[in-house]
Formats: sequence, structure tokens, C-alpha cells
Amino acid sequence: MKLIDEQYIETPFYGIDKMTEQLRRMGHQVNHKRIRRLMRQMGLEAIYPRRRRGLSIPEKQHKIYPYLLRDVQIIRPDQVWSADITYVRMYRGWLYLVAMMDWFSRYVVSWEVSVTLE
Repeated sequence: MKLIDEQYIETPFYGIDKMTEQLRRMGHQVNHKRIRRLMRQMGLEAIYPRRRRGLSIPEKQHKIYPYLLRDVQIIRPDQVWSADITYVRMYRGWLYLVAMMDWFSRYVVSWEVSVTLE
């Protein structure tokens, strides 16, 4: 149990199969059933991001906005800027990365990281 605990602290994303494989590489004779039982007794589960299904599928009731830059010629700096918010999953919650970009130079003009969207 101590070996499983130490390996879990080092690699918390290892599930039963990878944990079994790693312990075998370390020279221990174990099978996946024993590792499953011991990890369950210890309350250990692999930490991995949950699969999010259907986030890119548009809903019929959502409004479709026109693309306003279709025929715009971007010929100088500071003519068109864009902003983007990226959600970064952390162990306990989220970080938010906001970036402002100039479309002419493709230069990130400003960025900010925060634990809130405010």
C-alpha cells in the first residue's frame, strides 16, 4: 500500500492499469485485481479531465451573429483588435487567461491571468 501511495503522489493520473504496469517495472509481482482492490480501499482514483461532449454543436435556438470583418481590409496597426478568454483547468478550480491581440501585427497587446472572470 505504501508503494501505491508513493506512486500515486508522483503520478496521480495513473489508473489501475498504468499503476500495475509501473509497479511491475519496479520489480513487484502484482496484478490489476490486487491494485484495483487496494486503490479502492485507500480511496484513490486517477485524476483526469472529464470528457465534455457536444460543446461545439450549435443549438437551434441560439442566435447566429454575422461575421463583421468579412470584407474589411486590415492595413494598419490598431485597426482591429480581438479578445479571447481561455479557461485553464487546475487541480482545484479554474484559471482564466484573457488575451488582446492586434490583427495586423498578430502581436498580443495585453494579457492577464486571474482566478475570477472579474
